Amino acid sequence: MKELSKSIARRMADPNFARRWLVGEGLDIGGKPDPLSLYTQFFPGLTGVRVWDWEDGDAQQLAGVPPESLDFVHSSHCLEHLVDPKEGLASWFRVLKPGGFLVVTVPDEDLYEQGVFASTHNLDHKWTFTVLKARSWSERSVNLVELLSGLGEAADIERLVLLNSTFRYDLPRFDQTLTPISECGIEFVVRKRTARELAFGGLVRDTVQPSPADRRHFNQYRADHAHMKTSPPPFEDESEL
Repeated sequence: MKELSKSIARRMADPNFARRWLVGEGLDIGGKPDPLSLYTQFFPGLTGVRVWDWEDGDAQQLAGVPPESLDFVHSSHCLEHLVDPKEGLASWFRVLKPGGFLVVTVPDEDLYEQGVFASTHNLDHKWTFTVLKARSWSERSVNLVELLSGLGEAADIERLVLLNSTFRYDLPRFDQTLTPISECGIEFVVRKRTARELAFGGLVRDTVQPSPADRRHFNQYRADHAHMKTSPPPFEDESEL
């Protein structure tokens, strides 16, 4: 319940959400019951976010959303409702600008469904998800490492994490997302590599120099490091004080 709302305090503790991942204009897929737009003041670089829900069309295709038009696509607990999550994720990735981000949360099959599918906690769930397993109890299990790899060479995975910090492993089978604190999910962030990065085969460094005032500090780091390498080893002076 209110899974996006639960994530806000955790996301505020990670600067990447405010400075990189939720910046610019974006789409909040499936966000109508608990929209990201309620919390824009916590992400000052976010200039606009549109909710995409049932009345807008099938989230699997995002028909009408131009390719490479968005800075980010956000979705909290929607991918598991799609008929084909592979096609859906590819559609979400398609509408990102080069350099844009997918920020997606899905339920983890062991923390949420907990060994039973069809899900008794949400009858509309069509798939279960895990970070990576050789074998799963679920016949509808999706390995996220494989799913994200299927996005192709432009997919740069920046975050893939099990959200288990408030999961109570000592409880019997129970939907812990009913509580105010348990997320029971997996969160991933994928960046869309630029054409320059694809051609180079990696991150292309910015050639724009910092200001002279900033360069003074960066160059001092170099000078300090060089001095340390030519100085006597530290922590060897045992003379009396």
